[in-house]
Amino acid sequence: MKKRFDIVTLSFAALLIASVLCFMSCGSPAPATKSDDDKPAKQIRIAPMIDYTVKEKYPHDITLFTEGFLFHNKQLFESTGSPQNLPQTRSLFGPLDLKTGKLDIKGELDRNTYFGEGIVFINNYMYQLTYTNQVGFIYDAKTFERRGQFNYANREGWGLTTDGKSIIMSDGTNMISYLDPGNFSVTKTISVTENGFALDYINELEYIKGFIYANVWMTNFVVKIDPSTGEVVGKLDLVDLYNECRKDTQTLSETNGIAYDSISDKILVTGKLWPRIYEIAFPH
Repeated sequence: MKKRFDIVTLSFAALLIASVLCFMSCGSPAPATKSDDDKPAKQIRIAPMIDYTVKEKYPHDITLFTEGFLFHNKQLFESTGSPQNLPQTRSLFGPLDLKTGKLDIKGELDRNTYFGEGIVFINNYMYQLTYTNQVGFIYDAKTFERRGQFNYANREGWGLTTDGKSIIMSDGTNMISYLDPGNFSVTKTISVTENGFALDYINELEYIKGFIYANVWMTNFVVKIDPSTGEVVGKLDLVDLYNECRKDTQTLSETNGIAYDSISDKILVTGKLWPRIYEIAFPH
C-alpha cells in the first residue's frame, strides 16, 4: 500500500509541476482590448445655413472681374482680374462709385504679364496679389504709388484680408496663411474644413468680428470660418442673387466679393461680371 501511495503521490506532484510550468511559459490570458468599433465616434458639426435679407441694390460694371472687395476709410474698393478669354477685362484696382458702379482706377497691371487678385490695406499701405507669379505689389495707401513688391511661397495668390495685425491670404487650396506685413514671413496657417472634410478653393476673404468669411470658387457660397480651428461654422447661399443677375446678363460668373464696413456695420456682396452689388444683412 505504501508503494502504491508513493506512486500516486509522485504522479500527482508531476502533474502539478507540469501545470505550473505551462502557466509560466504560456503566460496569463491577454486582457481584452477595445476595438475601433467600440471607440466613440468623432462628433462632426454640420455647418448651419445663415439666413440673410437684401437691404439695398447698387449698380456694378459688368466688365469688372471681381477678385478683391473691401471697405477702406468708408470707401468701397475693388480689384479685378483679366482672364485671357475675356478681352474686355483688365487687372485694375480703385474705389467704386456706388451710384454708378464705375471704378475710379488707381492702378493697373499689364494683363499680358499679371492677373490681378485680392487687395488689403494695413499700416498705411495697400497690398495686391497676383495669380500665378508668386509676387505681390505694395502701394502707398493714399497716393497709390507703387512702393515695392514682395514674394510668397504659395503656388498661387487669391484673396486677402486682415485682422489688423497680419495679412491673411488664400491660395485656392483649403489653406489660409497669415503673413507678417513687415517681412512677409508666414506666422501661421490654418486648414479649412467643412463637416469634417477639407474645403478647397477658398477665394476672396473678409474678416468680420473675429471670423473669416470666404467665397468658395465656382460656387455661390460664402463660408464663415473660425480662425482658431479652421472649421466652417456657418454658410450663406447667394445663388438667388446670382440667378437674379443672370436675368440681366448671361456672361457673369460666380459670386466673389464680400466687403464689411465696420463703421456702419454694412456688408456688401457681388460677383465676377455681375451687374449689381447687394447690401445684405445677417447675424454676424
